[in-house]
Amino acid sequence: MARSALLNVMVQAAFKAGKSLARDFGEVQNLQVSLKGPSDYVSQADRKAERSIREDLLKARPTYGFLGEEGEEIKGTDGAHRWIVDPLDGTTNFLHGLPHFAISMALERQGEIVAAVVFNPATDELYTAERGGGAFLNDRRLRVGARKVLSDAVVGTGTPHLGRGNHGKYLIELRHVMGEVAGIRRFGSASLDLAYVAAGRYDGFWERDLAAWDIAAGVLLVREAGGWVTDIDGGSKPVEDGSIICGNEYIAKALREVIHRPVPTK
Repeated sequence: MARSALLNVMVQAAFKAGKSLARDFGEVQNLQVSLKGPSDYVSQADRKAERSIREDLLKARPTYGFLGEEGEEIKGTDGAHRWIVDPLDGTTNFLHGLPHFAISMALERQGEIVAAVVFNPATDELYTAERGGGAFLNDRRLRVGARKVLSDAVVGTGTPHLGRGNHGKYLIELRHVMGEVAGIRRFGSASLDLAYVAAGRYDGFWERDLAAWDIAAGVLLVREAGGWVTDIDGGSKPVEDGSIICGNEYIAKALREVIHRPVPTK
């Protein structure tokens, strides 16, 4: 596959930060047995990865803005472009020695995502997309799954946890969905969840209470793989809304209908 110069910059920044995270991940697994635990070490790894990515991206395009999870937003003088980065999506997995985490990067141009990279250093899976150019896993072109009915579908989700989200509302949605699908999965990394939809591993996905860096890259991956992406209520800007439903045309629509199904009253 041919990559633009900007996408190549993103890929190289992801590989560089990924090597560092892979080394730190090995150390975290060793720290599991310590009394203090690995939490402080992980937060340092997270910040170190973001610094590395920020330096590489802004070196290539110093006038662009930068929004990352770990630091304050940098307003670019360009005004039209912004990098959106999560240096370690799946921090809890990383913390517990689970090899399911990713670096997520997106380039936004005048409010639209035009390039995306999601890289899992533990598996060496590199997902890339450019607007109008398709989505790829390493060098293989991606297409969303072809299943058309929820009863055949495996869907991913993100579950609220301690101190996050509306637990009651989510449990209602989960109850509705679990009675309609072949399976539900919760892997704990939104960027990889969306990459899995793009790759046809999941047939659909939904989640609320997300930040821009959680899903900006994944939104483009799914769209460039032929998928439908909306916010929970069917709007066209999930990155701004902070909620998402996606899949192919049939699964995304059916999933949205089930999630919004009225709660039966006694």
